[in-house]
Amino acid sequence: MKKLTFIFLGCIFAIFLNVNSFAQTTMSQEGQYIFNSLGFYIGGVLVAFMAAGFCMLESGLVTTKSVSTIAAKNIGKFAICSLIFFLVGYNLAYGVPEGGFMGSFSIWTDTTDAETGYSGYSDWFFQTMFVCATASIVSGAVAERIKIWPFFIFAAIMAGVIYPISMGWQWGGGWLATSGFSDFAGSTLVHACGGAAALAGVIVLGAREGRFGRRGEKRSMQPFAASSIPLVTLGTFLLWFGWFGFNGFSQLAMGTFDDVNAISKIAVNTHLAGAAGTVTGAALTRLIGGKTDIVMMLNGALAGLVAITAEPLTPGPITAMIIGSIGAVIMYYGTKLLENLGLDDVVGAIPVHMFAGIFGTLVVPLTNADTSFGTQFIGVISVCVFSFALSWITFSTLKSTVGLRISRAAEKQGTDKAEVGVIAYSIRD
Repeated sequence: MKKLTFIFLGCIFAIFLNVNSFAQTTMSQEGQYIFNSLGFYIGGVLVAFMAAGFCMLESGLVTTKSVSTIAAKNIGKFAICSLIFFLVGYNLAYGVPEGGFMGSFSIWTDTTDAETGYSGYSDWFFQTMFVCATASIVSGAVAERIKIWPFFIFAAIMAGVIYPISMGWQWGGGWLATSGFSDFAGSTLVHACGGAAALAGVIVLGAREGRFGRRGEKRSMQPFAASSIPLVTLGTFLLWFGWFGFNGFSQLAMGTFDDVNAISKIAVNTHLAGAAGTVTGAALTRLIGGKTDIVMMLNGALAGLVAITAEPLTPGPITAMIIGSIGAVIMYYGTKLLENLGLDDVVGAIPVHMFAGIFGTLVVPLTNADTSFGTQFIGVISVCVFSFALSWITFSTLKSTVGLRISRAAEKQGTDKAEVGVIAYSIRD
């Protein structure tokens, strides 16, 4: 019996030593390359699901006579942005000289090398999903009155020029990066950029017929009842799930202990920020309006997720909850502000992505000592003004040339019949 005991204890000791030795072992260069590339792939797949999320959310929030058009816009935009980012966008974003303003208008080519630490193909795939998400933000805001093909043209310009240039200022090693600006996963570079573009589109297009009175006064939302709240909810869940790839794999590596631990912490903070935003949206609408508004709950979740995206690693969990909650508050009052200004954002993209994204970026210095409020402010203003200006020029040019908005008769008929010829639902409101 004693002999067996000694053998057993010896085995346990040997296992302990073996495990401990592994814990102290640094992974080989090839091993890190494999795990980093795998991280880009997994993250890219998760972010790709956000395209489905945007499609479902937008389809649910528009009226029943515009659902097929939303589906066509989202699958078309997803394809166009991918092609354009390959042909032009990637090198424009990542070919920026240190401290510079833009890269080159050239086709992406694989420059994979073991020294880079990851596959160039996996990096392109991951980054492409981000540009697709940026264009998706615009789609919902301008829904139900924009022509499909002018929107496709705008999406191509967004993917090929607007997003790559401003993103390259930070993630491509441009002038914002060298100045100390910090935006971990894109509260400004993706969300506020897309929101500013959406704002330009909403202004140029004008509101849907009947949305506001002749003098700009608000009207009942009843004529614009959402086609399917379950679809909106499904879309929000898909976006939430995709955010774990969006934020988590913006760590850009998972070949070391520290990288994997960081990804895990980011996932926790991201999730808690979204949860806090959801509860805040529910509480606000209950306290102010007497009823718990499901749309505000869903947009509260998204606003919380957007707000934490600028810095999901350095805050503690409680701080992440606070950031997410404040993001939802900003979204709620931002939505009311747009309504009072007579700006028709169909899905609430501007308050969710632009307003909450700006807030999230500005508060980064509270948890990240390597940044400053001044630098963050400059970065936010630069990206938003650049995106708004170029988007306004693009939309205005399209309006005066090929036409941007469908006719009154087509709008009354519905974009499904007027633009795609396919009816999503046989029962209309």
